[in-house]
Amino acid sequence: MGFDDKSLHCVECDNDYTFSAAEQEEFVAKGYLNDPKRCAPCRQTRKERRGDFESFGTFKPRRQMYPIVCGQCGKAAEVPFEPRLGRPVFCSDCFSAQRTRG
Repeated sequence: MGFDDKSLHCVECDNDYTFSAAEQEEFVAKGYLNDPKRCAPCRQTRKERRGDFESFGTFKPRRQMYPIVCGQCGKAAEVPFEPRLGRPVFCSDCFSAQRTRG
């Protein structure tokens, strides 16, 4: 199946752009049935605003990470929860070791 370049209109920036034959082949290979509504820069901006996507195309929101100092080894790390005062917090290595021990 051969593709020809198409001229499309971006709903985001209101400019015309070219949907190249190579891009059309890529869209078909990914299983997309419709032409894009946005030009490539607007699509990229939209993806960045919405968050990260896993390789299977499912949405995975960005997590808030908090800096910590490991309560066991003293190494600096980040965790996806806000630590409470007075409770030790472990880096991923020490946490994994704690789980296997007991």
